[in-house]
Amino acid sequence: MTPLRTIGSFSAALAVVFGAAYGIGAAVGPGSAAAGPSGHGHARSEAAESVDPTPAGLQVSQGGYTLDLETRSLTADRPGILRLTVRDAHGQPVTAYATEHTKRLHLIVASRELTAYRHLHPTLAAEGTWSTPVDLPAAGSYRVFADFRPAGAEEGLTLGADLTVTGRYTATAPPALSATTSVDGYTVTLDGGLKAGAESDLTFTVERGGRPVTALQPYLGAYGHLVALRAGDLAYLHVHPHDEATAGRTSGPDVSFAATTPGAGTYRLFLDFEAAGTVHTAAFTVRTPH
Repeated sequence: MTPLRTIGSFSAALAVVFGAAYGIGAAVGPGSAAAGPSGHGHARSEAAESVDPTPAGLQVSQGGYTLDLETRSLTADRPGILRLTVRDAHGQPVTAYATEHTKRLHLIVASRELTAYRHLHPTLAAEGTWSTPVDLPAAGSYRVFADFRPAGAEEGLTLGADLTVTGRYTATAPPALSATTSVDGYTVTLDGGLKAGAESDLTFTVERGGRPVTALQPYLGAYGHLVALRAGDLAYLHVHPHDEATAGRTSGPDVSFAATTPGAGTYRLFLDFEAAGTVHTAAFTVRTPH
């Protein structure tokens, strides 16, 4: 942990981060090759992945679409509104989206240290602007991921852009490696690990008070939703559940996924699951073998 620094000092550091992010975003613009691996649960063909192996979420423009993040700055620990527009190759707002995992767009906001995480579902205005309330806990650099599939498109996309959260900044290290975590009175254990550049199976077991939770409720079309981000560049992994949820039925204590990593590294896993009518998020830090 380093001493507190003012946001002025932090802003200077951000200039380096944003410069790198701009270079990545500019490398592939609208009208470029087919999209790379998408985020949660979007079907991907091997042919598409061979055309553009760039991990999801690293680019602001891809496949003819651009993420226009209209909100560039928020204040730490204060309610704010996050606004964005997805634009097509002609710069026009996209207004028609396919439904993926019960939503037309999934919005993920994560701090660079991967200690803060939000999974949001914004509202779409008629003119094509998405907006959602958000309250972020600490100052720093954040990454915003828009995971969506335009209506009529065969493939989904995950586009990313940087967000500054102002306030007094304290640098923090990523959480330690662990296969077990606790959240809101629940204990979640991870069985399985990630493989560098390959698909692997991950199973999460949910317990409460030492007893298996067998009444997990459907959430976003499954009994759990998983987002995985790579430390450093914040590459967004391709993850999908093994079992789809059935309306009105419960399941548990196990929730399983298949995750495909873009390469070796340390990853932060965020598991959303619903129990007793409330969504909880369990976070893990894992590392692939080199």
